[in-house]
Amino acid sequence: MTILCVRFQLPPMYEAALPGLLGLLEDFTPVVEALPPDGALADLRGAERYFGRDAVELASVIRVRALALYGVDCAIGAGPGPMLARVARRDARPGVTCVVPGEPEGIAGFLAERPVSALPGVGAATARTLCEYGLDTLGLVAAAPLSTLQRLIGARAGRELWEKASGIDRGRVVPNAVSRSLVTERPFERDELDPDRHRRALLSAAEELGARLRAVEKVCRTLTLTVRYADRSSTTRSRTLKEPTAHSAALTKAAYGMYEALGLQRARVRALALRVEGLTPADQASHQLTFDPVDEKVRRIEEVADRARAKFGPRAVMPGTLGRGGGSTSVSWPRAA
Repeated sequence: MTILCVRFQLPPMYEAALPGLLGLLEDFTPVVEALPPDGALADLRGAERYFGRDAVELASVIRVRALALYGVDCAIGAGPGPMLARVARRDARPGVTCVVPGEPEGIAGFLAERPVSALPGVGAATARTLCEYGLDTLGLVAAAPLSTLQRLIGARAGRELWEKASGIDRGRVVPNAVSRSLVTERPFERDELDPDRHRRALLSAAEELGARLRAVEKVCRTLTLTVRYADRSSTTRSRTLKEPTAHSAALTKAAYGMYEALGLQRARVRALALRVEGLTPADQASHQLTFDPVDEKVRRIEEVADRARAKFGPRAVMPGTLGRGGGSTSVSWPRAA
């Protein structure tokens, strides 16, 4: 066992604690890949040699340190590769590490009875297509002819699925930093039914993320919306943006689109969270010119607003909708002293 997949049991409102927990993993290995909002992959091959313990023993130490230092328990899966570790993590529970055997026969036995949806990357549509043809377990998928799978779901996807179901794990842990994503949350004082208040929270979150991205001169490729409900359940949706951006208006439009697509009817919402991912330097990103004077004006106003916030504070400039009783979307400027 050389790879761990760790999911920290973070309370719903504490995604911001992930950087510190990743630092705990980095005490054992520099090869750590963040899986926001609450997980990570860790390659412990070097750590096993250095500490003289296998990955399962190190997992126990990691769990104890997470509890002692952060008060957070974790579910850990261990396997010879990232994909297998992630599958194992699905069956793990706090206090017990789920382990995939290292030999081929053990891997095949571990995967055989699991549903096809247990594989990372297999969505509901693919699982439904396979189940319609009786391929509802990974063992049946591995035993099926490769050509059959390729006819059902496509040449490339079929080969990747067959390899994963057969226990062939070609993935690797790619070290990254939690700064590759930024997250902000808007909890409500009480469970909120009003869609207008939901939209105001999304506007506020998108404005904050846009300002933070521009402050570090980054743009994002993906926006993720998480809606948390009164019964502690949640819904998550992600959208790849048309072009990398740090433009608050573009982030707001994407957030509104995902929210409206959920079709919430009298949903009691406890909190809304937005996360931007795939951060890259702004000077390396391309921007499609629109020749739209309104868009250019908004961007210029945004630049001036950023300078005002840097000088007078984050609430110096904000959309009018977020002001007290504000009903418009105009920008509120601070009065000169």
